[in-house]
Amino acid sequence: MLDRITSMQAFVRVATLGGFSAAARSLSLSQTMATKHVVALEERLGVKLFRRTTRSVTPTEAGRRYLESCERILAEIEDAEEAAVADHLELRGQLKLAVPVVFGTREIAPLLGDFARLHPAVTIDLGFNDRVVDLVDEGWDMAVRIGILKDSTLTARRLAPCHIVQCASPDYLARRGTPYRIADLASHDCLSYTLPGPAAAERWLLGENGEVSVPIQPKLKANNGDALRAAAVAGLGIISQPTFIVGDDIRAGRLVLLRLEHPPMRGLGVHAVMPPGRNPPAKVKAFAEFLALRFWPEPLWDRDLALG
Repeated sequence: MLDRITSMQAFVRVATLGGFSAAARSLSLSQTMATKHVVALEERLGVKLFRRTTRSVTPTEAGRRYLESCERILAEIEDAEEAAVADHLELRGQLKLAVPVVFGTREIAPLLGDFARLHPAVTIDLGFNDRVVDLVDEGWDMAVRIGILKDSTLTARRLAPCHIVQCASPDYLARRGTPYRIADLASHDCLSYTLPGPAAAERWLLGENGEVSVPIQPKLKANNGDALRAAAVAGLGIISQPTFIVGDDIRAGRLVLLRLEHPPMRGLGVHAVMPPGRNPPAKVKAFAEFLALRFWPEPLWDRDLALG
């Protein structure tokens, strides 16, 4: 007879990850064994828990009700086990962390020394990448993502606000004039970020939640925010970038914050995202809490910018 708790875990993973292969990988089981666990549950309960097609696996109505009960039961079991060993739990092991290139270099890497002093038994494998990594398939414990999170089964924690602002060097503005309306941007040289896709380089989003789309003709396109910042400081044109990239230059006067008739975007955020599950490992929770305490509610990169 198959272990009922493992069968529940397999069922929950299939439901949340949307397939047997992903569920099997997350539980270190073969796909055949994960399937056997779910079939054993269906036979024990006498109901079908999933609708299976060649393209998708989705819970039935009975499966959705059973999923809620299983998640609650498994969470209570995990809570009980954690409580039993809490006094003897020590943070240790490797934390595999994926971060955006510029944000990771500027804001995450300088903090790792402090985290290491707090938790010396934890080692960190830091991966720099601006693409959206697959936490489950690629084995990441946590990723830092910037923007508006899409709906998913991942566990997420907001760490800090992220403001996108438009700015240019004093030299550029002296030569070309200062734009005050978005229509003015059509006659200016704009420096554009090409990620997350080529279309993003042809328009800027303004307004509190990015509701105003502004078409631009880029003078320069690049997939790295620091490269665009350097070009803007050198007087090449106007950039629209996060304050964690341009904040130091604005404070130092190397870049001037523009005041257009629509405000910069404020609906973005810096988030820690973790694989599905109610209780991440202690090392993951500790690092997320560490970042939140450093960044929230006002990160250093926004200090003294008078964003309005």
